[in-house]
Amino acid sequence: QVRLAESGGGLVQAGGSLRLSCAASGLPFRSYSMGWFRQAPGKEREFVANINWSGGSTRYADSVKGRFTCSRDNAKNTMYLQMNSLEPEDTAVYYCAVRLVSGTYGYWGQGTQVTVSS
Repeated sequence: QVRLAESGGGLVQAGGSLRLSCAASGLPFRSYSMGWFRQAPGKEREFVANINWSGGSTRYADSVKGRFTCSRDNAKNTMYLQMNSLEPEDTAVYYCAVRLVSGTYGYWGQGTQVTVSS
């Protein structure tokens, strides 16, 4: 069974940093592109970043470009999101997911809460 587990969230002051992890099991991790999404209270889930199977290509939402970095370690079946210069607007539950052959995302993790105080 495919399982994704996010971790690393927490409470941080504006300007601080966090690193999120997404641990995958039950699938050939190195064969798939992966993505990060977030959802703030009362808001729709939005795209944050994605990364191809090798880690050689990444894409970011304009709101986080230059502050966040997505990476992966296929030997550890883990994807990361390094978040720097955090802002209160970054407060949300962050999810990881697998990009499927259809081009959509699936196998969502349970999410990890990131709270940025002013």
